[in-house]
Amino acid sequence: MAGFNEAWMAVAHSYDGENVSPELRPLLRQVYSDIVTTPTNTSDLKVSLTTMLDYLNNPGRTHANCWAVDMFFCLSEGWEKDWTEQNLPEEFHDVLSLMGQALHDTVRTPKIAANFDCLPEQLLARVQSIKIK
Repeated sequence: MAGFNEAWMAVAHSYDGENVSPELRPLLRQVYSDIVTTPTNTSDLKVSLTTMLDYLNNPGRTHANCWAVDMFFCLSEGWEKDWTEQNLPEEFHDVLSLMGQALHDTVRTPKIAANFDCLPEQLLARVQSIKIK
């Protein structure tokens, strides 16, 4: 999965002296894979997003991890297919868009992230509320 590796390398570096956790990589890889697979299996995407956001909400809630995920979806650098061009249901598109907006504020300025509904727990609740048809 060359596209993921390039996209990962674009965001997997130090943020304010804090390294991205290695545990984030397989979680983000699964979300990426579920997004670029055509046709999108929305059940699988819901599971992978839930798993990744649960990680960011609990043990993986670090400044570097939240920045990395934010930049992964904000920049879409290195993706083999840009997620914004995928034919995703609107609810999923909205969550991915929010992750690329203010998720990076989660640890240092959580009130800003909360104001934009971008805290991991807010995003997780949105994903969990998505009805799969």
